[in-house]
Amino acid sequence: MSPRTSPTRQPVTIRRAVARDAKRLTRIVRGSGAYAGKYEAAVAGYRVGPDYIEANRVFVVVGTDEEEGRILGFYSLVLTPPELDLMFVADAAQGRGIGRLLVAHMESEARAAGLARVKVVSHPPAEDFYHRVAAVRTGTVPANPPAVPWDRPEFEFRISPG
Repeated sequence: MSPRTSPTRQPVTIRRAVARDAKRLTRIVRGSGAYAGKYEAAVAGYRVGPDYIEANRVFVVVGTDEEEGRILGFYSLVLTPPELDLMFVADAAQGRGIGRLLVAHMESEARAAGLARVKVVSHPPAEDFYHRVAAVRTGTVPANPPAVPWDRPEFEFRISPG
């Protein structure tokens, strides 16, 4: 995909993830400051494997300037049923518009796939972000101990036709 400029004017490229990105994506997930403290156990052993990347629509944002080749964030769009399964922005890239850029790209991919809605079960600290990017709160997913011992907000992106 062609280079884009994030809202902070930093040149980035969004491309389809490849199997060799798996370790870098896993490091972004496990190192996420949003999962510090009581949420840390949820990602401590999490792994984004090459098989997951090959089976799903995973896209990465890559720096093209001073951060040439560095993965700044990624998302995974599952088509059936439609769900934003994963979305992470590296801690060092937070606050630079990378998350908004990923959401816009996801909506474009969903539109191209003919999807009208995309569900996302949010990590509680990300709830404000999803509100800011126009996701609509649709409910709450109850805790599922021991894997997820807290309730999670559920959102939906309503995809406008092309």
